Amino acid sequence: QVRLVESGGGSVQAGGSLRLSCAASAYTNCMGWFRQAPGKERDKVAVIYAGDSSTDYADSVKGRFTLSQDNGKNTVYLQMSSLEPEDTAMYYCAADRTLSGGNCLIKTASGFGSWGRGTQVTVSS
Repeated sequence: QVRLVESGGGSVQAGGSLRLSCAASAYTNCMGWFRQAPGKERDKVAVIYAGDSSTDYADSVKGRFTLSQDNGKNTVYLQMSSLEPEDTAMYYCAADRTLSGGNCLIKTASGFGSWGRGTQVTVSS
C-alpha cells in the first residue's frame, strides 16, 4: 500500500472553513477521508476515484465539503465549509490501490488498506 501524510486540521468556530490535505507516497486509484468522534465508529466523509474523478460524500457533508485531487502530486484536498460542531472529530486520510470505480466509492473504512495518522478538527459553537 502507500504512506499517507495529512495536514490542515485545527480549531474553528461554527460557520468557518478548513482545508485538509493528504499526500500519498505513490499514485493511488482510490483516496478519501473518514472521521471518528470519541465513542463512535469511523465513518466515511468523502472518497474520490482517480480514474474519472468521481466522488461520493456522506449525506451530512453534502453541499458543505468538497473533495478534489491533484494527480500530479498524489494529493487530495478536502475543503470544509459551513462547519458545524457535529463535524468535530479526528479526520483520517485513507487510500487503497486495489479499489476502482464503483468499489472505491462504496467501500467502508474496513475496505481501505492504507491510513494516515489522523488530524483533529474541532468546531466550537
